[in-house]
Amino acid sequence: FTVEYLLRLYCSPKPKSYATSFYGVVDLLAILPTYVAILFPGASFMGVIRLLRVMRIFRILKLVRYLQDSNILLRSLLHARRKILIFFSTVGILVTIFGSLIFVIEGPDNGFTSIPQSIYWAIVTITTVGYGDIVPQTVLGKAIASLTMLLGYSILAVPTGIITAELSNEMNAHKELVKCPNCNRSGHDSDALHCKHCGSELADPDKRVVVEDN
Repeated sequence: FTVEYLLRLYCSPKPKSYATSFYGVVDLLAILPTYVAILFPGASFMGVIRLLRVMRIFRILKLVRYLQDSNILLRSLLHARRKILIFFSTVGILVTIFGSLIFVIEGPDNGFTSIPQSIYWAIVTITTVGYGDIVPQTVLGKAIASLTMLLGYSILAVPTGIITAELSNEMNAHKELVKCPNCNRSGHDSDALHCKHCGSELADPDKRVVVEDN
């Protein structure tokens, strides 16, 4: 981290601007506690600042600007936000109902000490994770658990279908923007160089993205 920070200062056209930027401050705070702990052993509490190293993972998000098709996925999620919200609301109601039922049936003696604890079990069960830290012991409780597991398998495909449908619509709309200047037909991929209908040369993909964004 230290070598990287020094290299960034050396390679940056404006070292001061980088040092005072958000990522520059994060990089500095990521290495500072190590040297402070060496100089002042009693200041080991400064190691908490090392948690800021996690913020360095946000650098990965900077790669998104190099992915031309990332906007398609983002727009698909944006268009499906209401359906996804309704889906999560429905799941929230279901886990509350099943959690309350299992709390009444099993009770504190079998580990279901409260309704929030029982809702946690319902969430773990309906998502088919099944940690096994809380397990129903009664016959009726196992029946509720079985129903919850089967329901979990049946609803897992719902958000997948929603996002897939929106993604397909967005990709089709994106293809309609790429038209051949010769035959004026659309349906080409975003990185296509030639028309798949007449073979004529299409616009440069980089310039094409700029036109679409405008």
